[in-house]
This record gives sequence, structure tokens and C-alpha cells, in this order.
Amino acid sequence: MATGRAWDATEDVTAETPQLPPDIVTMRATAGRLLGPDGCPEALPPSAAEVDLLIQTMRGQLELLVPEVERMTGRAARTVAQYCAAACVGEARGKLRAEPLPGLSGAVAYARRLARVLGALCDHYERLSSS
Repeated sequence: MATGRAWDATEDVTAETPQLPPDIVTMRATAGRLLGPDGCPEALPPSAAEVDLLIQTMRGQLELLVPEVERMTGRAARTVAQYCAAACVGEARGKLRAEPLPGLSGAVAYARRLARVLGALCDHYERLSSS
């Protein structure tokens, strides 16, 4: 639709663009690469390059999912589900602020912590979406 004025690159186009829901299936698949089928810490660790990529991917996924879950819980949690989701958001924010310990084992341990909180946040997102 033409408005008769020139397009300005500084305009916020996100207000006009509908927000797509987070890709929960992909987020769960990413987390599953570190936790294995039963969420066990005994899953074989990825290579150093792979763990770095998984950490970056999960950090990005958490940065997308955290605000969505926050929006769904509102400013003040009114139900147990909202309260638990808000607590998980706080946990996720803490994991995002943390840094892995040096070495591959430290990076894998950090990546698995991210994977567990990402999985939990996916659960909360789905639970709040269905209610």
C-alpha cells in the first residue's frame, strides 16, 4: 500500500510485522543433542567446535524464548503455572549471564545447563500456550 511518502530505513517495521511463534521443535532438538533421549548427563559430548556452536545456538534460542514466556506470564503471576514459568525465566537469565569454565568439559557442562533450562522453558511455553 503506497502512502505517498518515502521509506525511511530508521522506521520500526516490527510493529507492522506479525511475530512468528518460537520454533519449539527445533529448540527441543538442539537441547536434545546435549542431553540424549532421556535427558541424561551421560550422553556423549560433542566436539569442541560443535559445543561452541550449540552454546551460541541455545543462547540465541533462549534470548528469543525468554521474552515470549515473560509476556505470557504477565507482570504478576496469578497461577501456579505462571509462577513456575516466571521462576524458570529467572533461571534462564542467570544461565545466560554465566560463562562456561575453561576447557571442553567446562563448555559441555555449561551447554548441558543451557539445554536443561531451554527444555524447561519450552515446557512452560507450551503449557501457557495451551491454557
